[in-house]
Amino acid sequence: MKNITDSFASSVRWSFAGSFGFNTDILATNPINLSVVLGVVIFFGKGVCASCLSDLLDNRKLRILNTIRNSEELQGGAIERLEKARARLRKVEREAEQFRANGYSEIEREKLNLIKSTYKTLEELENYKNETIRFDHQRAVQQVRQQVFQQVLKGARGTLNSSLNKELHLRTISDNIDTFEAMEEITD
Repeated sequence: MKNITDSFASSVRWSFAGSFGFNTDILATNPINLSVVLGVVIFFGKGVCASCLSDLLDNRKLRILNTIRNSEELQGGAIERLEKARARLRKVEREAEQFRANGYSEIEREKLNLIKSTYKTLEELENYKNETIRFDHQRAVQQVRQQVFQQVLKGARGTLNSSLNKELHLRTISDNIDTFEAMEEITD
């Protein structure tokens, strides 16, 4: 039951917070705070003359104005440095883009050169292979010719040895000598 009455009392106390009314809490009101501040100012301000207060205020005003002027100058310098930095950044970005573009074109150029070089090397290897095959083919044909010629000579020797007798042999030699002499006379 006590909780219910506490909640009712707290809701009654807070119901006036949003509406117009008198605040009966003396410590929370501004008139007491203002009277304390005014009392302190009057007590400590008795010895302060109006011209001294005016000089203090003028000095304070000058310091504030100087601070504002310095801040504006610093701001102007900062803005100028910022613009220079932005310009430098734009320049560097353009250069980077050029390097990137040049790099890509250089890569493409190197790629094309490598492809051309590879094709040239492949063509040279193909030509070398074809020359090697031709040479091997010619050598094989020459070897076959030599073997055939040797076989023919063997066969001819064998035929001559079996069919030649001494008389036929001498007649062949004599005919060949006559042929050589006739050739010699023609050339003279």
